[in-house]
Amino acid sequence: MIEEARGRIDFDDAGGTGPTVVLVPGSCSTGAAWRPVIASWEGRFRCVTTSLLGYGGTAERRTAHDPCISHEAESLESVIRKAGGPVHLVGHSFGGLVALAVALRNRVPLASLAIVEAPAAELLRASNEDHHYRTFRQMTKSYFADFESGNSEAIASMIDFYGGPGTYASWPARVRAYAVETTPVNILDWASAYGFRLSGSDLAALRVPALVLRGGASHPAVQRANELLGTCIRDASLVTIVGAAHFMIATHAGEVARAVARLVQRRDRPDTGSGLESGGE
Repeated sequence: MIEEARGRIDFDDAGGTGPTVVLVPGSCSTGAAWRPVIASWEGRFRCVTTSLLGYGGTAERRTAHDPCISHEAESLESVIRKAGGPVHLVGHSFGGLVALAVALRNRVPLASLAIVEAPAAELLRASNEDHHYRTFRQMTKSYFADFESGNSEAIASMIDFYGGPGTYASWPARVRAYAVETTPVNILDWASAYGFRLSGSDLAALRVPALVLRGGASHPAVQRANELLGTCIRDASLVTIVGAAHFMIATHAGEVARAVARLVQRRDRPDTGSGLESGGE
């Protein structure tokens, strides 16, 4: 745990040898979400996990009036400083968007950046992908209205948007309960995401080896947003994991682990080429 004036931040060093990998989970989750991926590495990397604001033991710093993603970035930067840089930064879902914000701020040293299915809706808007952008907006508008009307399990529609029909129902009761409990935090996450303006020129300015992972069975709007990330970041590879959807760090942990491991190894071999990869695992 990191103790700061603005509140505590989850920090767990899972051990391992080799390069340090900082793993950031998504919404309605904690660092424990990365256990299947960490297990796949069998101690090859030193793995540090955390939780986003409002989840696990990490204190919330945002408000409805100030949901700026910079608050998330500052918290994650504290984790990276404690871990000791440069680190290989890996973020899933909203955690991937926060990791991207950290990279763009360029205040802590990164060896590489891996983004797993970030909800980069504002990049869709900036890229005139109006249909896909509206899909995100319509989903969250309906979800928020449902929650405000009193449906405690309104978050199920958002989870099924990402994972496909029946995803929420298939989760263990304790996992569903945590998603329900943290729904107000997730709604704040969406305010942070929609307030995070992204453009192709912003991403082209990044100077860090990067990987963007998307699922071949993910929602088309999510796939397109991450395709744009992989295209716009100058030194990035885009990998599609066939058959995977949004929650791939649990369902396809081995494939995710192998893709990230290749990125880490690529950082140690600077003569390795870069560029867009089609296909996938």
